[in-house]
Amino acid sequence: MLKLSALAVRAIALGGMFISLQTLPLPVAAQPAPTTTPAPPTLEFVFEEIVTLGADVHVGTTPWGHRNIVPITGGTFKGPHIKGKVLSGGWDWQLATPSGCFSIQADYMIQADDGAIINVVNKGVMCKGADGKAQKVFTTPVFEAPVGPHEWLNGGAYVGTLEGTTEGGKPAVRIRFFKAL
Repeated sequence: MLKLSALAVRAIALGGMFISLQTLPLPVAAQPAPTTTPAPPTLEFVFEEIVTLGADVHVGTTPWGHRNIVPITGGTFKGPHIKGKVLSGGWDWQLATPSGCFSIQADYMIQADDGAIINVVNKGVMCKGADGKAQKVFTTPVFEAPVGPHEWLNGGAYVGTLEGTTEGGKPAVRIRFFKAL
């Protein structure tokens, strides 16, 4: 039996005939993927808000669950590169689903100390754990800042944490925003 390497053979003589062959690479066995796990992103603190809330407005039951809206009445925010106030007039749209989870979507404006007005749309889901206790709430905010000193908020991926609190005896939420690096 004749063994040939496809990369080494250009022509062979067979039974007195000279046959020219094209050089073709042999198939290469698939190499296993690297087994290293990529490093997870790190988070950089952006700012913390204390958002004051008005009385719930119960919309009622819809095909998707029980709808509730909560007016945003004000508040403050502060971080290493920005600070200001939460403007009144926004809403937190809540939906209690038949599974027992709560979907939240807040849409409101904040105003930096330099006067720039920034739109915040912050979404999240709150569910109870198997033990019936509330779990930590994470949100996915999107910011829309005007061109200028705060436009850095317009890009990137952000995550928020949300917890209930009070401010001046009124209901409020504390939201901390972080940017993924």
